[in-house]
Amino acid sequence: MNTNIIDLPKHEGSTVTLQGWVYNIRESKGIKFLVLRDGSEFCQVVVSQQDVDEESWNIAEQLTQESSVKVTGKVVPNHRDRFPFEIQVQTLEVYQIVKDYPITHKEHGVDFLMNLRHLWLRTPRQWAIMRVRNRIIFAIHQFFQEQGFVQMDAPIFTGNACEGTSTLFETDYYGVPAYLSQSGQLYGEAMAMAMGKIYTFGPTFRAEKSQTRRHLSEFWMIEPEMAFYDLEMNMDLIESMLKYITQAVLKDCQTELKLLNRDTTKLQKLVEQPFIRMTYEEAVKLLKSDKSQELLQKDLDNAKTTTEALLQEQKTLQQEHGGAKKGRKAEIDRRMQEIHTQLKDLEESIRNIPQWMKSAKEFELGNDFGGSDETVITRHFEVPIMVHRYPHQVKAFYMKRDPKDSRWAMGVDVLAPEGYGEIVGGGERETDEQVLIQKIHEHNLPMSAFEWYLDLRRFGSVPHSGFGLGLERLVAYIAGLHHVRETIPFARHYNRLTP
Repeated sequence: MNTNIIDLPKHEGSTVTLQGWVYNIRESKGIKFLVLRDGSEFCQVVVSQQDVDEESWNIAEQLTQESSVKVTGKVVPNHRDRFPFEIQVQTLEVYQIVKDYPITHKEHGVDFLMNLRHLWLRTPRQWAIMRVRNRIIFAIHQFFQEQGFVQMDAPIFTGNACEGTSTLFETDYYGVPAYLSQSGQLYGEAMAMAMGKIYTFGPTFRAEKSQTRRHLSEFWMIEPEMAFYDLEMNMDLIESMLKYITQAVLKDCQTELKLLNRDTTKLQKLVEQPFIRMTYEEAVKLLKSDKSQELLQKDLDNAKTTTEALLQEQKTLQQEHGGAKKGRKAEIDRRMQEIHTQLKDLEESIRNIPQWMKSAKEFELGNDFGGSDETVITRHFEVPIMVHRYPHQVKAFYMKRDPKDSRWAMGVDVLAPEGYGEIVGGGERETDEQVLIQKIHEHNLPMSAFEWYLDLRRFGSVPHSGFGLGLERLVAYIAGLHHVRETIPFARHYNRLTP
C-alpha cells in the first residue's frame, strides 16, 4: 500500500512504499541521496549499493531529475534536513527515466520559468505557495460558513459593466455583445436581498494593460454582500475575516511559510493587534507629511548601504568559489542566487523611492491613491490600514454618499503593510433609486443594462454593504511574495496567455 511522504512520521521504524518524482540527486561512492517529492512533501531517499539488489542499483544510477519512481524501504529519522524522516531503500522501481528536463537547479529568469509554468509548479517554492493558497481558500469558506453566510454564484457572462467600461473583455454571446465579469458584486446584492448574507467566490476579469506586480487579467474574488449592514459593520467583518484567515495559515502552514522565508512575526501582529482606521483626508495628510519623507529617505539610505554590503560579499564569494570544495561550492552558489535576487529588489527600491517621495509630496486632495501612495501610507504601520470615506468621484457609481458630507463615498479600502497595498475594497451601497439613476448617467453607462439592478431599490430597498477580497493579492501578502504571478497556478496578465 502506498504511503504519502507527509505521513512518514506515523511510520517510523516501519517499511513503507512511496511513489513520486526525483527532485534532486547527490551521490558519493556506492550511495545515492535522492530528494523525492510526491505532492504532499519532499524527503530524502537513500539508496545504498550494498543494501539493494543489482537491478535497483542499476535503476538508481540511471535516475535523472523528475524521473518517476516507486521506492520501498524503512522509515528512519533524519535530523539534518528540513523534513525529519527519510527512507533507507530496499527496492527501487522506475516508471520513467526523464531526459533533458528543462528546469535545472541553477537560477533561471522569470520569463523562462513562466513559459514553463506547468513544470515550474513542481519546485519547492511553488509547491509551498500553492499549499498556502489552498489553506487560505479553505479558511475563507470556513469563516463565512461559520458566520451564517450562504455561498452563491454570480454569472461570468454579463451584459453590463460593474467597475467601468474601460477594462472590459468583450465577447460574442449568440450574436449580441457580452462581457467577462469584472465583479459579481451587483448580482451579490440581489442574492443578499433574498438570503440576507451571501458570498460569491469565482474568477473575475479586468482588461488592464498593466504589467505591475499587483495586476492580473484573470483573478479570483471573494465578494460578500450583507443586508442591513452599514460601513462600520462592514469594516468589522473585514477585519475579523482577515484575522481568521491569517491565524489559520499560521497554525497549519508553518512548513510552507518557513520554506518561503516568510517573517511570521509580522503576520502575528495582524492577528493580535487592531487594524488602523483612518479617513481618506487623514491618509492624505499622512502621505504628504514630513514624516513620510523622512521614512522614505531612511529606506533609500538603507537600500544603498545594503547594496554596497551585498556587492562586497558577492565579490568575496566569487574569489572563494574557484578553490572551494564541492559542498562549499554548492553553498556559495545558493548564496549567490540569494544575493542576486536581493540586489534586483534593492535596485528597484533605489529607482522607485525618489519617485514615491515626489509623488507623495505633490499628491492633491480628491485624487485616488496609486500603488506608490498606498506603499507610503502603509510604511507607517505594521498592521493593515482601513482607509474609508473616499471622494465620491473616484468610487464606483453604486457607492453610497456620506449623509454627513456628500463629498465622500462610504467606501473602504484595506491596505496591507510591507508595500502590498490594497487587498480589500468595499463599502456601503446606495439605496436611493433616483441617486443611482443619476450616477449611472454620470458614468455614461447604458440604463437598459441596469434596470434589473434598479429593481432592488424599487422593491424592498434596505441598507446593505459588501466588499471584494482579491485572493491573489492576499496570497502574495501572507506568503511574502514580490509578484502576484506566482500566487495562481497559471497566471493570465497582459501579454501572457500560455501555458
